[in-house]
Amino acid sequence: MAEPEYHIGLTKENGAKYAIIPGDPGRVPQIAAYLDNPREVAFNREFRTFEGYLEGKKILVTSTGIGAPSAAICVEELAHIGVDTFIRVGTCGGMQLDVNPGDLVIASAAIRQDGTSKEYMPAEFPAVADIDVTAALRLAAEKLRFPSHTGIVQAKDAFYGQHSPDSMGCSDELKSKWQAWIKGGCLASEMESGILFIVASLRRLKAGAVFHCVWNQEQAGHGMPSENKSENTGRAIQTAVEALKILIDNKGKAF
Repeated sequence: MAEPEYHIGLTKENGAKYAIIPGDPGRVPQIAAYLDNPREVAFNREFRTFEGYLEGKKILVTSTGIGAPSAAICVEELAHIGVDTFIRVGTCGGMQLDVNPGDLVIASAAIRQDGTSKEYMPAEFPAVADIDVTAALRLAAEKLRFPSHTGIVQAKDAFYGQHSPDSMGCSDELKSKWQAWIKGGCLASEMESGILFIVASLRRLKAGAVFHCVWNQEQAGHGMPSENKSENTGRAIQTAVEALKILIDNKGKAF
């Protein structure tokens, strides 16, 4: 029997072509419930995996934990057992004033404000999502009639660097960059897409990401009547599953 991957605990016998990768282990069974015959196959540290079937194809749902280091491990080890197409399902905070709580954000690329990706590729190399996975996510959101935005997101390391920048020793740098990202049209902030896209590029994998906007601190900062926080990630999950159907039915293409 093949040796299991050191962190995720899966072997090539568990392998599949497609994987949905949330951060939260608690979200794994919620996603797997949309698959046929779901069952848990591994749970080690932050890496929890269910398998199931969609359009007759095996799908893995594996949690990455929080942040770039563990996400990189997860993607690397899933690739070792045969996964070549990834969709990240996560949460984000809106940065543009028209990104409302409850909206979806589909990442076309990510700002690499993390440390892990710099050990994969130099800082000048862009973190860009696969065009077919991204197009499939857009088509899925349109089909399901969910409000969505497509564009660049910020992938950071420090959650409290965003939410409490004045408490940090490099507060001026954090706030200056935050304003620069907004001026450049960055839609939202999250923590894993940058490393996902970089690992995928280097390993010749296909990856995309869809996020549920929980809140928009910029709306609050501008005195706008921001809606309450939105915690239900169901729209992002349904969009990821529908996007996989599109990719499976079109043999990896969006059209």
